[in-house]
Amino acid sequence: MTAPRRDSNRSSTYRRSTPIRRLTAPIRRFLHIEAASGAVLLVCTVVALLLANSAWAKPVHDFWETSLRLGAGTWELDKPLHFWVNDLLMAIFFFVVGLEIKREIVGGELSSPKKAALPVIAALGGMLVPAGIYLAFNHDGPAERGWGVPMATDIAFVVGLMAAFGPRVPFGLKIFLLSLAIADDMGAVLVIAVAYTEQLNLYMLALAGAGFGALVLLNRLGVRTVSIYVVVGAFIWLTVYKAGIHPTVAGVLLGLLTPSTPWLTRETLRLALTEVSGQLDDTSPVVELRPDDVAILRYAAREAVAPLQRIEDRLHPWVGFVIMPVFALANAGVEVKPAAILDPVALAIMAGLVLGKTVGIVGFSYLAVKLGLANLPRGVTWRMLLAAGVLGGIGFTMSLFIAGLAFPAPPELQDAAKIGIIAGSAIAAVIGAGLLAWSTRNLKPTD
Repeated sequence: MTAPRRDSNRSSTYRRSTPIRRLTAPIRRFLHIEAASGAVLLVCTVVALLLANSAWAKPVHDFWETSLRLGAGTWELDKPLHFWVNDLLMAIFFFVVGLEIKREIVGGELSSPKKAALPVIAALGGMLVPAGIYLAFNHDGPAERGWGVPMATDIAFVVGLMAAFGPRVPFGLKIFLLSLAIADDMGAVLVIAVAYTEQLNLYMLALAGAGFGALVLLNRLGVRTVSIYVVVGAFIWLTVYKAGIHPTVAGVLLGLLTPSTPWLTRETLRLALTEVSGQLDDTSPVVELRPDDVAILRYAAREAVAPLQRIEDRLHPWVGFVIMPVFALANAGVEVKPAAILDPVALAIMAGLVLGKTVGIVGFSYLAVKLGLANLPRGVTWRMLLAAGVLGGIGFTMSLFIAGLAFPAPPELQDAAKIGIIAGSAIAAVIGAGLLAWSTRNLKPTD
């Protein structure tokens, strides 16, 4: 009885340590965090909506308008809390987005034309069709600026919803949606940088360019002091903001510039471990491990992991469980008026998210496969892809963010946009969940 258990344990350990599991481990960790943070995000959204439709609405609004000043000498930046959430905390969110994009480009689903074809083409369709539908409703006047709102997909909510179905959902479908959302984020960043940048300060833009140049130089010189990069990153954030570009664009660029290869090779790490382990094997009571040896081990262990992976692992939980929920609390609160749901802006966003995303993602994917440009992921059927297309209409976080840029005033347009985003995302979630349950009903759970 004992021997079989040992064999079983060895077999289980082997299965856990197979190369494919080691390669997919970062993605699985990412999906687990996204699933859990999606639940937190949903709770914060409901809280924000309840507060906005209660007697606490004005105190909550006044709280987010509380001024917070940062300054040194004659220089100061005096802005409301709402600004620090949307422009500073969300810059960190977009920094992690940049890290995710680079990870997928370097070694993930966007690392080769064949791999990237389906999610990129699907994301393109999922951006163009919703924008076209929106413009069909609002093709002139101030409402026209909202065409970028229904273009985004919120991966946290999507992954959180898929997690409710457990291992029955094929891993290939999860990877497809993750890659699609990352390609979607790339498009959203371009929209923010190009469509919602009205006036440029070329002097500040030049200073921002100098900051990025300094960052590249520091990387080439092998500087590994985190505080130096934080200072340079803060300088870039400020100059990009002063240049007239939304500072979240700086966050994405900083993420893309983060090194994706470790500073030390596996061989160097092995030599460091061998040297110290030799001392540990010495049973003499007078041999002690020196502090310098411990420092070498600590340094080797840290620098044997790529900065991109190390930083993403540290920041991702903070983004998922702190920054995004705080953003929802600050931005999702809107007074729900029955008439507002019929506003052309709200209707256009709902149609773009529910109908536009589905038609764009599924239609462009179908064309890509039929033209031989891409293949469906392993284990994924067209029924599942239809469910994925509808789930892509959950555009919550990024859509709210773009709505704030598109409609800084008047507030009525921004409120209508928020109602359209929340209603459209909710409808997409319900229909998408039903289609996902239907398309996977006969599948057995897989690891």
